[in-house]
Amino acid sequence: MINSTLDTTVISVIIPTYNSEKTIKETIESVLNQSFTSFELIIINDGSQDSTIEVITQIQDSRIKVFSYPNAGGNVSRNRGLHHAVGEFVSFLDADDIWTTDKLQSQLNALQENLSAKVAYSWTDYIDENSEIVLSGTHFTANGDVYEKLLVTNFLENGSNPLICRKSLIALGGFDESLGAAQDWDMWLRLACKFNFVCVPSVQILYRITANSVSSNLVRQENASLQVLKKAYEQRPSALKSSWNISLTNLYKYLTCKALQKPFNRQKSLTAAKFLCNYFLNDSLRFHRIIFTLKLLLKIIIILIVPKFFDSILNKRLKHSSISG
Repeated sequence: MINSTLDTTVISVIIPTYNSEKTIKETIESVLNQSFTSFELIIINDGSQDSTIEVITQIQDSRIKVFSYPNAGGNVSRNRGLHHAVGEFVSFLDADDIWTTDKLQSQLNALQENLSAKVAYSWTDYIDENSEIVLSGTHFTANGDVYEKLLVTNFLENGSNPLICRKSLIALGGFDESLGAAQDWDMWLRLACKFNFVCVPSVQILYRITANSVSSNLVRQENASLQVLKKAYEQRPSALKSSWNISLTNLYKYLTCKALQKPFNRQKSLTAAKFLCNYFLNDSLRFHRIIFTLKLLLKIIIILIVPKFFDSILNKRLKHSSISG
């Protein structure tokens, strides 16, 4: 078993960053504080126009490698990082997310103990701008061939999660640069179609929720997710056709809850109403979950009428709702 005292680069950590001056230091420190130390940290500066680079250069560590490019988006930046990577394994980390100190070691151990697996993933919880935990993730466990489970819901939840065999990523051509959103789910599905996964049943990824995050563009996320799903069902025709509606149900549940997060406004509530309608129409158990649907509808109505007055009340209630579908 590989230990963290070796001089060779075992893992390549890739952080794409764009205007991340407020969070990039904490994100980098969560990598440098890993119990496993045989890694390189590749930071792809995607044309940042704030003080991101200045913050990075103040952190002195020989494992950090910074490459700057004109702005091209997260998918291109990840692929650029993959091009520079030399580690046997690769893990991506968004510039505002955080890892627990045992993340890399635990996932590496899981891959070494399950040689048929090429992807190891952990559980996620959600933090706010102050790095306080505000939501729990799905904490879902699946091992081996997880393709059909991943079709139903993206239980990896984000792009800062898995540790992946680099050769497997390269064999699939990296991330799809044509997608404006849901590129993580697309990549995990393509990996799951070919390779086995192994779960580390522990919260090791802290995903930051912000109003300005890429995932906050919900209509774009909806369109890209539908594109990913259609392609994925075509990729493995043996997938149960009956699970298509379940996939849509979970997608629209996720999008509805996402639209009902802060900041509250009327436009988002109208978008939530559209998502809720699609959730209801696709859910075969809609009448068994009518109370849950009515609660979401009530929140939408309240936000439409008095979004500011109920801001704090609704936020407390929404903390108890899963955003992961």
